[in-house]
Amino acid sequence: MSAPERRRWRPFLATLDALVANAAFALAYWLRYEAEIGGPITAFNDVPYLDYAPWGLLLSGILVALLAIDGHYILRRRISWLESVYSVAGATLVSVAILIVILYGIRPTAQSRLMLPYAVLTTIALLGVLRGFEGWQRRRALKRGRGALRTVIVGAGESGRAIMRNIVALPDLGYRVVGFLDDDDGKRSRTIGRFRPLGTTDDLSTVLDAEEVDLIVVALPWTARDKIEGLIETCDDRGVGVRIVPDLLQLSLNRVVTESFNGIPLIAVRAPALQAAGWSSRVKRAMDVVIALGLIVIGSPLWVVIAAAIALESRGPILYRQPRVGRNGKNFTLMKFRSMVQGADSRRASLRDRSEVDGPIFKMRRDPRTTRVGRVIRRLSLDELPQLWNVLIGDMSLVGPRPPMPSEVVEYQEWHRRRLDVAPGMTGLWQVSGRSKLTFDEMVMLDLFYAENWSLLLDFKILLRTVPTVLRGTGAY
Repeated sequence: MSAPERRRWRPFLATLDALVANAAFALAYWLRYEAEIGGPITAFNDVPYLDYAPWGLLLSGILVALLAIDGHYILRRRISWLESVYSVAGATLVSVAILIVILYGIRPTAQSRLMLPYAVLTTIALLGVLRGFEGWQRRRALKRGRGALRTVIVGAGESGRAIMRNIVALPDLGYRVVGFLDDDDGKRSRTIGRFRPLGTTDDLSTVLDAEEVDLIVVALPWTARDKIEGLIETCDDRGVGVRIVPDLLQLSLNRVVTESFNGIPLIAVRAPALQAAGWSSRVKRAMDVVIALGLIVIGSPLWVVIAAAIALESRGPILYRQPRVGRNGKNFTLMKFRSMVQGADSRRASLRDRSEVDGPIFKMRRDPRTTRVGRVIRRLSLDELPQLWNVLIGDMSLVGPRPPMPSEVVEYQEWHRRRLDVAPGMTGLWQVSGRSKLTFDEMVMLDLFYAENWSLLLDFKILLRTVPTVLRGTGAY
């Protein structure tokens, strides 16, 4: 959505808020005079709504003006629902306070003292519902790329890649990356997932002339101060917004914690969430053991059916064992139901150029080595059920990065290896965000985002999203 389009939406949003505020005022009248909440209404105190209607109009006008001053109708603003409701509540209370002052001078005939408190509650409630609906609609639009800020990232170092992986993991933040600029030939020689190189920092003017850009995110080291000042000046001349990522010696920003030493600010660096020992890590392990053991017991009849189908269709072992790389680069043996013909590994090299995924991962949508039973169980991810045993013995977790093969790790770039800092999982953020449709770099970005932002709540969300993803067979082959 362009800047002129955003400006045209502002009167509509303000009008919508005014209508909802008047509806809330009418609801407050109904609660007091029709439902008689707060005590019975006598004939002497019975006031028709038409006497109160001007109050509602005045209140809604004041409220919309305050919200406009607070920036509520600037569509670029991204705030949470709670922040929005908090702001609405503050504006409503101030609006009612102003209305009380005005009414004190007018002295209207309408007398119920409970009307205004009820109006405060109903206005906050209805505008809160409206903000929730608007947020839901905005997130849906942003996930489809509508209304997102077209962004150029300047700097493809650790800070720049941290921005990229947050954009990949959280599409509803509302940013669409046009590409990135970097002065390092090595970083600029290839795309990073969906992010394409646009040139050096000196090419910013050319990029702004050639592309429709709303925002520049500068993620350069602190030593490039003069360069950053020049970039800001270039953006100011063209009316393009600028955001600067604090360098902090190129540390991952969510690992930085501020502390105080007798008033002196200190910066501490914490370990990634999944590397830090504590009760939450022990709870995660306990959850892995309980759920894995329960699924093995409950799913045992299905295991028998799958094993029988594999044995009847083709010769060879029922279980397929393959070396994989786990946490801290330690190798382990991963187990799966065999979904390919016997000797399939020996044919992999001849099919390497037909892989449909970039990077070191090999995947084909119609792999000729897959058996008929294999195609079914792979589409439903049933071939991965024996990995529950790997979870039970501690080689893997239910949720975590995909366990790579040793041959894949050899091809890793240095930043890719950070995904090995945590235990691999049966499912993960990349599996529920597109699976095989993502590029390899995007998979790694999502794995690093998971490791840096891990929580038990995030694990539960991923597990819940895994079920519909598996049933739909999204990206599975």
